[in-house]
Amino acid sequence: MKKSSFLEGAMIATIGIVICKIIGLFYVIPFYAIIGTQGGALYTYAYSIYAIFLSLSNSGIPIAMSKVISEYNTLGYHHTKERAYKIGATLIITLGVFFFIILIIFAPMLAKMIIGDAVGGNSIESVTLVIRIVATALLIVPLESVTQGYLQGQKFIFPSSMANIIEQLVRVTIIIAGSFTVIRVFHLSVETAVGISVFAATVGCLVAYFYLLRVLAKNGRKLKRHESARLAEKKITSKDIIKKIICYALPFVVIDVMNSISGMVDTMTVVNTMIKLGYSTQIAETTIGVLATWATKLNMIIVAIALGVSTSLIPHIASANVKKDWKDLNRKVNQPLQALLVTTIPMAIGLSFLATPVWVVFYGFDQLSIDIFRFYILQAISFSFFTVLIDIMQTLNRSKISLGTLFGTVVGKVLLNIPIMTLFAHIGIEAYYGPIVATLLIQSIAITFLLYQLKKLYHVKYWNTVKIAIKTVLCVGIMLLTLMILGLFISTTTTSRMVGVGLSVFYAVVGIIVYLVCAFKSNLIYEVFGERMVHGIIKKIPGLRKKISVKG
Repeated sequence: MKKSSFLEGAMIATIGIVICKIIGLFYVIPFYAIIGTQGGALYTYAYSIYAIFLSLSNSGIPIAMSKVISEYNTLGYHHTKERAYKIGATLIITLGVFFFIILIIFAPMLAKMIIGDAVGGNSIESVTLVIRIVATALLIVPLESVTQGYLQGQKFIFPSSMANIIEQLVRVTIIIAGSFTVIRVFHLSVETAVGISVFAATVGCLVAYFYLLRVLAKNGRKLKRHESARLAEKKITSKDIIKKIICYALPFVVIDVMNSISGMVDTMTVVNTMIKLGYSTQIAETTIGVLATWATKLNMIIVAIALGVSTSLIPHIASANVKKDWKDLNRKVNQPLQALLVTTIPMAIGLSFLATPVWVVFYGFDQLSIDIFRFYILQAISFSFFTVLIDIMQTLNRSKISLGTLFGTVVGKVLLNIPIMTLFAHIGIEAYYGPIVATLLIQSIAITFLLYQLKKLYHVKYWNTVKIAIKTVLCVGIMLLTLMILGLFISTTTTSRMVGVGLSVFYAVVGIIVYLVCAFKSNLIYEVFGERMVHGIIKKIPGLRKKISVKG
């Protein structure tokens, strides 16, 4: 095991994330086919609650531990570094056990809050059981995370990324094999299959943690330098270390918790509200399954790529801020926004158009789910902009603004979800579109507020970005019009997975070609990514220069 340079570390971490996302995306195809809509809703109930408590006990700890370990390692405080790891591990284990106990005790109450008096679907007892089962992961995940932070802090990136991949592979294997065996071989209940599936999170984390322990054992000499504490180190108390870990972790914990709570609002309100509005339990549970789990996984196709494009620019924003170079800051704030415009909008619109074949490929044909997904995918656009702007504010040390905005979006979601669903039901619009509209409205307001704050505090100007947005919309409009005309001759409606794959690939290729031709002809690509970068990519793709008319 060797230390990674910044570029190597970034590449390794990125590859690890991409692999995990791919595994996490494609396993849902067989899993959804095995457990069905009701099982999917039950799985969603457990994970939406688990996400909140995981955020409380674990979020931000790997980053905080990495920063603390790196700081002490750089100073040569190896004795204090090991103390910090032990203190961090103790702190996070305590939190994990505490929240595990809370979930075990209050699982029935949470289950009642989720499904209320709904009949004909999952029972309170079933929801209680899966919440308690997934709670066991809180005993393992925090310890695994703090160990990853310890390794990352010493620039050993590969083991941490490999642990994530191992965890995901083990979890997915147990989910697919376990649910298939339970339902198709032994013909047991869906509840049992979901119970095994959520327990897979615990097993996956345990296997990944054993892998990390093996790495620690094999590389003990590189990691642990048993030196006597220096005079300066002796002045560092355990209280100082705990305070440092908490201060580093707290902003990330709050952000993650706020995002999880915002998602949980749908879990807590959609089923009860729809049943009160006259919808069946089956339709209500299908809706929450799509909103909270299945459509979200497809949205990550856009969000992961979009954030990958823009995240690399965040450190440069921090550099410009430190140097007080406001002109450079203005440019570097606009760059990720422009990159998001030219990537998220065409991808979201394209997936919305292909909602039927894409959904059929992953989950099979279900008209209700497809109708919801067709509109839901547009949230990927607002979520990407919202997340990046929050990151920019955090990078500029404007935590009050970023955390305040996050809190406002959660409050807005709580206040608007039920009223918008009720309003839609009364004016003839399906109530299941309500949560999507509420989220789009709230995130749009938050984006506008954050853009205004950047303009007010740093005099950021958006005129070039507005021009990029106009060109992007025009290019996407031409792409969509082309696809719609093509759709008059080749229908996108299908119930076959194989046909769905063919339609998705065909329309995606046509859409990409039309969009890229428009983007090159209008110089949109050059304005966002620069001629040097674009030409460098084109030179690496044989024949591409001949197919696309490029500038110069």
